Amino acid sequence: MSSAVSEVPLPPRAKDDLPDVHDLLTAAVEALGGERRDGQLTMAEAVARSLRTGVHLAVQAGTGTGKSLAYLVPAVRHAMEKESTVVVSTATIALQRQLVDRDLPRLAKNLAPLLGREPTFAILKGRRNYLCVHKLNTGPTDEPDDEVLFDPFAVSALGRQITRLNEWASETRTGDRDELVPGVNEQAWRQVSVSARECLGQRCPAIGDCFAEQARAAAAKVDVVVTNHALLAIDALENGIVLPEHDVVVVDEAHDLVDRVTGVATGELTAGMVNAAAKRCGRLIDQALADRLAEAADGLTVALADAPVARWERMPAVAGTVLTALRDAAAACRTALGPNRREETSDATARKLAVALLGEVHDVAERLLGAFAEDDAATRFDVVWLSEEERRGLVLRVAPLAVGGLLRSTIFARSTVVLTSATLALGGAFDTLARQWGLPPSADAPGGTGDGAAASPVSGTTRRTADGSTGSDPSGSAAVAGMATEKAPPSDTSGPRWRGLDVGSPFDYGRSAILYMARHLPAPGRDGLPPEYLTEIQELVEAAGGRTLGLFSSMRAARQAADELRSRLSVPVLCQGEDGTSALVAKFAADERTCLFGTLSLWQGVDVPGPSLQLVIVDRIPFPRPDDPLMAARQRAVDAKGGSGFMTVAASHAALRLAQGAGRLVRSMSDRGVVAVLDPRLATARYGSFLRATLPPFWQTTDPDKVRAALRRIAG
Repeated sequence: MSSAVSEVPLPPRAKDDLPDVHDLLTAAVEALGGERRDGQLTMAEAVARSLRTGVHLAVQAGTGTGKSLAYLVPAVRHAMEKESTVVVSTATIALQRQLVDRDLPRLAKNLAPLLGREPTFAILKGRRNYLCVHKLNTGPTDEPDDEVLFDPFAVSALGRQITRLNEWASETRTGDRDELVPGVNEQAWRQVSVSARECLGQRCPAIGDCFAEQARAAAAKVDVVVTNHALLAIDALENGIVLPEHDVVVVDEAHDLVDRVTGVATGELTAGMVNAAAKRCGRLIDQALADRLAEAADGLTVALADAPVARWERMPAVAGTVLTALRDAAAACRTALGPNRREETSDATARKLAVALLGEVHDVAERLLGAFAEDDAATRFDVVWLSEEERRGLVLRVAPLAVGGLLRSTIFARSTVVLTSATLALGGAFDTLARQWGLPPSADAPGGTGDGAAASPVSGTTRRTADGSTGSDPSGSAAVAGMATEKAPPSDTSGPRWRGLDVGSPFDYGRSAILYMARHLPAPGRDGLPPEYLTEIQELVEAAGGRTLGLFSSMRAARQAADELRSRLSVPVLCQGEDGTSALVAKFAADERTCLFGTLSLWQGVDVPGPSLQLVIVDRIPFPRPDDPLMAARQRAVDAKGGSGFMTVAASHAALRLAQGAGRLVRSMSDRGVVAVLDPRLATARYGSFLRATLPPFWQTTDPDKVRAALRRIAG
């Protein structure tokens, strides 16, 4: 938890006498040594209008806009004027740290003379992210898994990490896991942390020293609370009891909101979980009941071994019988444990841990059994699939088919919401993501765009076509926007009012960067990178003199490219997994000749402005895997309703990921370079125009000679 508090008393300021957003933003930018950006001011005024009217806002702000200040300034002003709290939610730890360690402290200090006091702020995370003092004092209650128990090296490593945690515990003021550098693995952290279900609450003897409670108490008193999408989702699921009372939510990195909420709402079940629950309650209840649960775990092992490792269209008969027995056994054990009562703290802890895991097992089993209540798979609320993992074996999962209903009835119903990212207008329109958020397909707010298309403050924008000629910008055209569904969207006028706005970017993408589509290459296959791709990568990297970020569709492809090109190139080639991501990015940034290859997980973790990054290579259009059970189910559901599941789900997913990857290239006004997409379908397929309309307005070409010549000029 971090907060800012005024050190010098300032004269009080009447709430109705606060400077307007324009003046506050101007003062903040000048104090920070920045310069006025039209897009930033446009966004700040739009955010202020939304907070004033209660109309939700989706605002696309390209790299370099300064969107953090554009929403923080009106958010702070609103919080102080209304004496309320604003919640800012992010998807990544990096952005949380930027807001709490850099942006908010500087903003608070520089706006204090105008506002009459320093705005206050805090960071709040889920309970599992904080050190549990009680668990640390009483010793870990979680038994290491079998893999650790039978590996003396793993046991030794676990012991060393727990020793580090004990040493850190005597020094930390926050107990926040992210402040432990270097960190520890999940197995070690579980020995000193608890989930919300496992927490003893007010009965805990260490409640006065509880880091999680201290963070919550601090968050309840500040103007701005910074949190993450996962905790925002938990707050929605728990009926608003997790976050402090608030009337505004700013969702930064909003392109990731649906995935993060889906992750929180996904349940999973393994035989190991059931066995652990049986062990936890075995010493607290009649042994016969615990044995009944353990037998259900054995039955689950057998049932899953005979079940298809894929998405389940219907519940296998044996699995249904076993899940019913498992659910009932978990319920019986939980009943036998009884309600909370006066007892020794150690007994209360053991009871709470048992109840927590039993509750999870019972609830997931019941949800799995109810998932197939509807005969038509397209009308079901949940998707069920079985997967096999190297470490945990067979895992049965259940996830929501969509989360829009949840978001609409909770987050959008309780607060005014501002959603922002550099990538929100897919194919030039906001409607695709709006539907996923649970918003109606038409923006009916005064001053809104009317159809959810991206309204831009700049008119007459042009883009280069694939052959290098100048054409009109397809962003926002009805033809391109309509491709997201192929059918007219269903009538929905009952939903929340919202507005979509694209404030553009201060970067001149048409002069700064080239989008190269390797039209001459073969379509990507399933058996690794074709030889032609490896040759193309080699020639591009040689022309750039290194300076390359390679973003691949799989770890296998990244390793194949790294292994092959190390023998062909004279420049260093790093590969994801060979070191921590931050260490690899630091090495990449430090040496201009270095290349870094990795997968999708790198796409949001690389921010390297300057000459170290002048070429971004994408091996293929990042469609979801065809065997992804959740994406396939969502795609089929759209098809069943008369839409195009491919465009709405697969192409939209690809557009979002491709735009995020391409966005790694131009990070400052002086950056120059090439985004090279080796997949020829970007230039040849019908959906290619939809994907290209989501990207920044790069100069486009399919000529490899022009691209290599441009890279040599830039590098020289």
